[in-house]
Amino acid sequence: MENDRMKQGLDKLMEYTLSTNDDISTHLKISDDLEEIAPDVGKYIIEFAYGDIYSREGLTNQQRALITLSSLITQGTEPQLELHINTALTSGLTPKELVEAIMQLIPYTGFPRVLNALTLAKKVFNQRELEVKEAASN
Repeated sequence: MENDRMKQGLDKLMEYTLSTNDDISTHLKISDDLEEIAPDVGKYIIEFAYGDIYSREGLTNQQRALITLSSLITQGTEPQLELHINTALTSGLTPKELVEAIMQLIPYTGFPRVLNALTLAKKVFNQRELEVKEAASN
């Protein structure tokens, strides 16, 4: 059963993971970086978060990515936000959709957290060589 969760989680995680750019933050890199002090954290991310939660039916990968981004922005967790902006793009969301989703949070979480999120989005767009202009307002 545990190996099934690991395989299912790893398969789902890879749907969100860009593997063609070593500069991009990924869950696998984070797990590797923390292996020395928290060897089980990668297992928990893969088996629980992706194997049990992200693999549930009822939402698309893009919908899950937007929900995750909204939560992280509201909490002000910028390091994790950078990672999940990448996962959102890999799931198929466009830069414009991400910018609009972030802007939608202004009334609920305020300008400081939204400005921080937009700054990280711009950084990720540049790392991925995406046209930031394509995310500009109407």
